[in-house]
Amino acid sequence: MLTEDTNDEDVSLFDAEEDAGKRSKKNIKHPMASFFHLFFRVSAILVYLFSEITGTSFIACMVTIILLLSCDFWTVKNITGRLMVGLRWWNQVDDDGRSHWVFESRKDTGKQQGSDSESRIFWLGLIICPVLWAIFVFSTLFSFNIKWLPVVIMGVVLQGANLYGYVRCKVGSKTNLKNMAKNYFGRQFLKQALSKEEES
Repeated sequence: MLTEDTNDEDVSLFDAEEDAGKRSKKNIKHPMASFFHLFFRVSAILVYLFSEITGTSFIACMVTIILLLSCDFWTVKNITGRLMVGLRWWNQVDDDGRSHWVFESRKDTGKQQGSDSESRIFWLGLIICPVLWAIFVFSTLFSFNIKWLPVVIMGVVLQGANLYGYVRCKVGSKTNLKNMAKNYFGRQFLKQALSKEEES
């Protein structure tokens, strides 16, 4: 049975980065993490886009893309999310064999955290790349280039899983994503109805 849990408490993994100093708004405090946050995902996209142009064999490109996507998944899930935005998620199995999804966010207690620039880099990379892989899925289907379909679906799944996990970390336990979406669309519908009433 799968259950979900969100924990907002500080954990020992976060305590490892504890340093004195104020949070910088513009400087990149973790340049290596910022670099690798984008390196693997952008490299996978570039290999996919230029595979036909360079004339490299399909198998070599496919293996390279899958390795890059796997490295990206691991790096983003285990390192860059924790360092750049203070979020992490994982699945743990308890003694009864039940699987729990855990979504954590570090409290802002003056500990060393990523800068605003790092946060922008993190979220832009996390959102834009899965959208590109989703576009590749449709272009592969419409061009009948079916041999690439498993590769682009893997790109959507691996990068989409990280996106989902970090959105859940950011939203927290008190708000369910379905309820959040319902509330948002309900407010939009109400605004449109009120604006139509005012016009008439």
